[in-house]
Amino acid sequence: MRTEDTAVAAAPPLGWAAVRGPSMVPTFRDGDQLLVRYGVAVRPGDVVVARHPFQQDLLVVKRAVGRRDGGWWLLGDNPYVPNDSREFGTVPAELVLGRVLGRYRPRKGYSSTAAWLLGAVRPVGVERSFSRRLRAR
Repeated sequence: MRTEDTAVAAAPPLGWAAVRGPSMVPTFRDGDQLLVRYGVAVRPGDVVVARHPFQQDLLVVKRAVGRRDGGWWLLGDNPYVPNDSREFGTVPAELVLGRVLGRYRPRKGYSSTAAWLLGAVRPVGVERSFSRRLRAR
């Protein structure tokens, strides 16, 4: 008799997340769609999707600056919006769900097709120097 393992995946390996709000400007704008890879290792400088520590049903998109006290210090790229670890502290590692791989910006208004195509799809890379500047604050 043969038994098969039935593993249920907690989340699909790839998914989409929508950006709402200005906390990641200039990297992301309100309405951008993000391609997210779930369940991967996070490094300092990565843009991540995480559950808000105080509102578990709310997902946040932030930059992982560094490890602190068993979790991650997450900051938005917009220093004028304090909805990040400056407000809610260290985010436990189990609440960090995945890493952002790329961005898709939907076409708005009457912009030219060529200009939209040049900026619509963009991979998201690690900005090591940016995370170091944030850590120095």
